[in-house]
Amino acid sequence: MTASFNPERSTPPVAWLSTTALGCVIVGGILIASYAPRPAPLVVPTALTVLAYVLMVTALVLLSRIAGFAWSTFGRIFRWALLAYAVMSGMIEFAFIHDHTRGTTLTEVTLMLVIFALSVPTTIAFTSARYADA
Repeated sequence: MTASFNPERSTPPVAWLSTTALGCVIVGGILIASYAPRPAPLVVPTALTVLAYVLMVTALVLLSRIAGFAWSTFGRIFRWALLAYAVMSGMIEFAFIHDHTRGTTLTEVTLMLVIFALSVPTTIAFTSARYADA
């Protein structure tokens, strides 16, 4: 007998965690951008980025432990959303490179864009797949 997933039962806070991770990198990105064209202090943005990574890893671990989940639906939605957000992240990265952002600031922005590109597709796919038939 296989376990079936019931969307009415309590599910892990995957969407909340991935959305909070997105919020962390948005705030960190705003802090970095607010100093342009001067170099930004990176202590707070780095702390927010680390927190965002911890939240995303936690969300993905909790997601992987859901029994009877509609993984095919999740995968189909996640792939297309990831493609869209990877393109957006690439365009944002290009803008920073074009504006001559270098060194640790560019590294920080790149790490933030990885979370940006993963968190939204995770939230979209989880929210859709949790109500789909497994």
